[in-house]
Amino acid sequence: MRFSNKVGVVTGGANGIGRCIAEEFLIEGASVAVIDMDEDAGGRLVEDYGQERVLFLAADIAVERSLNLFADKVIKRYGQVDFLINNACISRKGILSRCSYEDFNYVLRVGVSAPYQLSRLFMDIFTENAAIVNISSTRAAMSQADTESYSAAKGGITALTHALSISLAGKVRVNSISPGWIDTTGMDEGISKSDFLQHPVKRIGNPLDIAGMVKFLCSKEGSFINGENITVDGGMSKLMIYHGEQGWNYTPEE
Repeated sequence: MRFSNKVGVVTGGANGIGRCIAEEFLIEGASVAVIDMDEDAGGRLVEDYGQERVLFLAADIAVERSLNLFADKVIKRYGQVDFLINNACISRKGILSRCSYEDFNYVLRVGVSAPYQLSRLFMDIFTENAAIVNISSTRAAMSQADTESYSAAKGGITALTHALSISLAGKVRVNSISPGWIDTTGMDEGISKSDFLQHPVKRIGNPLDIAGMVKFLCSKEGSFINGENITVDGGMSKLMIYHGEQGWNYTPEE
């Protein structure tokens, strides 16, 4: 197994993409530390893989003392970190919803400040050939209306990625992944045929598409990649769409 005797840390690892990443590391032999606010889902992860291989803390990464407590637990149990996956983020919408100053900054604490703080807290226990992978988003470069809090956080973590890659040069490789449309339900709920067809690969993404890239970036095969943001969106952000083409017509709201 590729990651035997390795230790991975995954934020927001109890559900969705984060859960898939954590499980993929566990399947390949690693021990995994997860911090997430969903105590029930985190408990199920521990039940499925055992307390010896999973360290779970139910806590809010927007709170500095939660990060400090989590880091202390990781250091005491494992004494090393091979992979840090900064996956957790939320949205509090944006200016059209009157997203408050506090809500906006809360999203930034989750999506940018926490990844920075965990990188700092693990500085002294990152192993040789360690890797940080930050989960950004295609929304760092393109937007829907009323998404300022999330888009700003994703833009911030993309910039944090290249900054850390230089500061940690020779110690830790740092890259980010920008997922596109990822179905975390596994049931294609509310997805139409047109939704599939607007992707050049003709399907919606799933969490394994992201977890596979995370594992690649943490592996020997990805050891010459540093400071990059890799888009994994089935080509959706490359497709130019014009009114009246490919069956698409734009009808603006009045």
